[in-house]
Amino acid sequence: MENRKLKTKKVLFGLMAASAALLVLAACGNSGSNSSSMSGKIIAGGSTALQPLAQVASTEFMTKNPNVQVTVQGGGSGVGLTQVSAGQFQIGNSDIFAEEKSGIDASKLTDNKVAVVGFAAVVNSKNAVSNLTMQQLTDIFTGKITNWKEVGGSDLAITVVGRTAGSGTRVNFDKFALGGATEKTSATQDASGAVATLVAQTPGAISYVAFSILDTNSGIKAVSLGGVKPTNENVTTNAYKVWSYEHMYLLTGKATASEKAFVDAVKTDKKDLEKLGYIAISDMKVERSADGTLVKK
Repeated sequence: MENRKLKTKKVLFGLMAASAALLVLAACGNSGSNSSSMSGKIIAGGSTALQPLAQVASTEFMTKNPNVQVTVQGGGSGVGLTQVSAGQFQIGNSDIFAEEKSGIDASKLTDNKVAVVGFAAVVNSKNAVSNLTMQQLTDIFTGKITNWKEVGGSDLAITVVGRTAGSGTRVNFDKFALGGATEKTSATQDASGAVATLVAQTPGAISYVAFSILDTNSGIKAVSLGGVKPTNENVTTNAYKVWSYEHMYLLTGKATASEKAFVDAVKTDKKDLEKLGYIAISDMKVERSADGTLVKK
């Protein structure tokens, strides 16, 4: 009889322990899907090329974490790096490495590469030109070619629209598309959306935007460079060479759990990332360092 009672107590104890374990697991699962323990305000600003992805990610992140307020701003990569270094932004969005920006101490920032984006030369959608050699592109942006008829188009003056100083898009385009040549522009804009609008409104215009901007304005079209189409697939192999990483910089040693979690949410949101025209880091077949050195994975 005593043995039977002892066995009964052991069974009851085992059932109670199992139930307790299930409750703990359930609680852990709930905290992962909705991290209500995280709180605070985050300003993620800088790159306008990264802005579309950051905005979509912020909405989803705040839904899952209602005690965190995320504000996404533009202003350009230079602004992002400067403001995060000064502690005005919690996250500095940038198309360029911190090492490429003068006046920035890269050692005080933690780099998080969240995506890759290509940059396309764009013209008005009614322009018949669909391909330019790299030399033709450089000659257009440096003022040596001034009419579209010189490159197989209509007899129409070329209007070169550039980006303002501090733009990461400009830094990358000048480096990888123009071979470091200095642009001679007719006008400049400080945001990717403004560039697309101006090119769409100007028949003879040419400029450059991130792939993530291409589908936002039907009045522009991308041109091939040297016969290579500006596509994500061509970027992954470096067949199309005009691309960069999208960085989200944090102040080293000072980032909060919510700031780190938001950066991670942007990086791992592959569905929205690809939908908006970006490339996942994991899809790249090559890697590029801050000095432009390229290595195969």
